[in-house]
Amino acid sequence: MNVNKAILVGRVGADPIVRETSKGDTVCNVSLATNSGYGDNEKVDWHKITFFGKLADTVNEYVTKGQHVEGRIAYSKYTDKEGNERHGTSIIAGMMQMGSRQNGGASASASEEEDDSLPF
Repeated sequence: MNVNKAILVGRVGADPIVRETSKGDTVCNVSLATNSGYGDNEKVDWHKITFFGKLADTVNEYVTKGQHVEGRIAYSKYTDKEGNERHGTSIIAGMMQMGSRQNGGASASASEEEDDSLPF
């Protein structure tokens, strides 16, 4: 079995950018920062995350910092205005888990809303 799956947990860097396709489908792009290392060796990587359809609408309305994003890696190739061939990598999101809001407001993931009687 082959699996193309990426899971990223990071910080949303800016408000979502939303557009519609010619068929009227919603597309939403978000930049997500992840970091590795610590101190003087800390490195920040930026990832382009793309959401489609109802998930794109949800991200546009409710996105907060600290999102959990799950999707597949997509590679693209295009020619820029100067005729140079360019390559890009993005994550095509299939799932997103809401994080807690920075302003102290209530926000919960689906797992936090489940039955409180569970022992874990």
